[in-house]
Amino acid sequence: MRPDVAAEVPVARSNSIQIRDLPWPAAWIGETGILQDHNEAMRSVIGHLARGHDFATAILDENASAFWLALRRIAMGGPSATLEIRTKASPTKTYIAALARPHLGPLPRLPAILLQLTEITSLRESIDLLAERESRWNHALVCSVSGVWDQRSTGELYYSDVWRAIRGLKPEDPIPPNTDEWLELVHPQDRERVLHCIERQNAGDPDYMTFEYRERHKDGHYIWIECRGACVERNESGQPARIVGTDTDVTARKDQEEWLEGLSRRLKLALDLSRIGIFETDFSTGTSDWDDGMRRIFEFSGDADIKVGDFWESKLHPDDRERTLTYVAARIKELRPFTDEYRIIAKDGSTRFIRSNSLPYLDQDGALKMIGVNWDVTEDHRLREELERQKALAEARNAELEKTRIDAEYSAMHDHLTGLPNRRFLEARLDSWRKDGDTPRQGIAVLHIDLDRFKQINDTLGHGAGDAMLKHAARVLLDNIGPEGFAARIGGDEFVLLVDYDGSEKNLSLLADRIIGTMRHPVWHKGHECRFGASIGIAYSTDVLADPRQLLQNADIALYNAKNHGRSRHEFYTQSSRTILADARRLSSELLRALEQDEIVPYYQLQYDARTRQIVGAECLARWQHPQHGILGPDRFLPMAEECGVLAQIDRIMLDKSLADLETWRQQGLNLPKISVNVSARRLTDPDLAQGLGSLNIRPGTVSFEILESVFLDRQDATVMTNLETLRELSIDIEIDDFGTGHASIVGLLNLKPSTLKIDRQLVEHLPTSQEQRVLVMSIIQIARSLKIKVTAEGVETEEHARILKRLGCDVLQGFGLSRPLDFAATTALLAKHKKTAAVD
Repeated sequence: MRPDVAAEVPVARSNSIQIRDLPWPAAWIGETGILQDHNEAMRSVIGHLARGHDFATAILDENASAFWLALRRIAMGGPSATLEIRTKASPTKTYIAALARPHLGPLPRLPAILLQLTEITSLRESIDLLAERESRWNHALVCSVSGVWDQRSTGELYYSDVWRAIRGLKPEDPIPPNTDEWLELVHPQDRERVLHCIERQNAGDPDYMTFEYRERHKDGHYIWIECRGACVERNESGQPARIVGTDTDVTARKDQEEWLEGLSRRLKLALDLSRIGIFETDFSTGTSDWDDGMRRIFEFSGDADIKVGDFWESKLHPDDRERTLTYVAARIKELRPFTDEYRIIAKDGSTRFIRSNSLPYLDQDGALKMIGVNWDVTEDHRLREELERQKALAEARNAELEKTRIDAEYSAMHDHLTGLPNRRFLEARLDSWRKDGDTPRQGIAVLHIDLDRFKQINDTLGHGAGDAMLKHAARVLLDNIGPEGFAARIGGDEFVLLVDYDGSEKNLSLLADRIIGTMRHPVWHKGHECRFGASIGIAYSTDVLADPRQLLQNADIALYNAKNHGRSRHEFYTQSSRTILADARRLSSELLRALEQDEIVPYYQLQYDARTRQIVGAECLARWQHPQHGILGPDRFLPMAEECGVLAQIDRIMLDKSLADLETWRQQGLNLPKISVNVSARRLTDPDLAQGLGSLNIRPGTVSFEILESVFLDRQDATVMTNLETLRELSIDIEIDDFGTGHASIVGLLNLKPSTLKIDRQLVEHLPTSQEQRVLVMSIIQIARSLKIKVTAEGVETEEHARILKRLGCDVLQGFGLSRPLDFAATTALLAKHKKTAAVD
């Protein structure tokens, strides 16, 4: 007995409803399920469950949850409940359990609940059997993919889900209410026949119990339906009262039948076109049935049967007759299919070649027969003879083909431009080096070489110049590695060298420096002086089990570091190199994310009139508002942006944002005459630049584009010149940035016609102490004045710088000594301050 419900046991009072004399199983149950009292009939059902125990322990576990739920609802004041249960003492019997709290009129509410059981085992078995039969028939109908329909003269209609699915109807879709509307769905060619079939089916005609017709599917196409039906009830006057049947979608079968009919037609056409003859021989009757093809091949006229041992045998070539007849007789005796080829003599005396496939067999009556096909292969023999002649010719050409093969293999393994091995050859050489691991040898070193500034030569002077530089670079490499080395061009301006490694890094450094030094020498192409360099990454190993492909990857990482550290140098691979590359790749991913998150923002460095110190403009500078590292300068991300190909995108962002900021300042009454933005070389070569700029609202004279002098002002690229002309038409000024450190010439300045030259900060830095630099800067200013070009000096750090530049005739000053780069808010405040100061003056 559970201690928490022990108090419920004595509740069954003597003056309560008596259950001991009831003929059916009955018991008093506490609200928590404790058995308080029960009669003998209940004892036979639940066994020896004593008072004070949980009644649910006497029933099967699968019924316990439902029992507890019903008991709990009544305990909470709910209505009486009934449910099916089985007991552990009588698990094969099924009972209806009725739970209720008896109503005793004015007496106090009973704390106990009355439970009565009624056995329904036979009823349950009958219900289950009926459900199983119904399920069996339903499953059979569903598996047969037949839809059931039931029509009564009273207007009651039943259509199964499968019947609807055949027609593409959902359970809620309406059914045509009458025959006329339904006939609209029947194919026009079938309507009259369908009405006749229905009439005969209703009349009980067995020939019409099944018929086929086409009906329009809900999707609009027609399907074939096989309708099976019969009248199962008739009224007193003999008229159909109930008609039941099934509909089956036989569209696939009808399509198959149509396909077979088409196949039969095609086979007949194929036989006619192939000119094959078919025969069937009956040896018991001594006759052979030939079709028109056989008669045509053997030139037999008339409709008479062919006698065995007569006509066919007479047509055989004398030299083939004995062999052919002996061969055929042996195969017939063995009852084995066989193929043969023989000659016959045509009516005109010519020889014809015949090929045959034959199958001897015994029919169901044991009679020996043979079927087969024959066809004229005379033309095949002629072609065979021609092929023999061609074979001799092919053999004569074999040597030439072999040479062509060797040339093709060479082309597949070598670069067509430089003649060096290509990447495929390099990978084969690396695999060969690894497979020879048991052979005594020195270590191996991999030098990965990338040409610096090659792309600029290719873009400015054309692919012809680029090809010439690649050939020159290949010669330099071959001259420096000697006959024992291996050089390959693996793509673009990238080369790889494989050399023996004797354990000395110094020798590898000397080789790399020698190559870099030679690559720096100017190369002339069609009157143009071309200069480029080389960056080299080096990886080596003395381990005979080293993976050469990994060495190639390590050399690539070292090359990345060489380029990242300033180019025109070499770097050895170290373990830390991989970390640097990983950081660079992470920075690249972060930069792409920064563009998506709009983290690239403009900073403005104000520019001042050298004489009046009035604000005359500002240079827009890109900054990265990094979520973890704060504001990052251009040196941290612009090289990566160029490598990722998004530098032009950053240029566009800076232009759009600076135009918006310029318009905001104008609306606030703050005067900033001009904004200068940087433009990359890649963007200048964009053929869509003009269209993009034309869509912007750029006020004439308020924007200038800063172009690096290293863009090569002397080139005459058509797209660049067109874009520059467009800038002039849009009243966008052109400024040459970092002038004095690049390769611009006076001719280049005349071609470009810039509005401003910006003297590089390197030339300004030592003005107070260097007479040579003052003379150089003065010369630049005088040249600019003669060409009517303004001059802006960058890097103005001190008042001494400003004073000297003013005296030399410089127009505009820019530098930290005057104003540092500021964000939009700080720039706005500074412009407002200058406006207020100007108003006071």
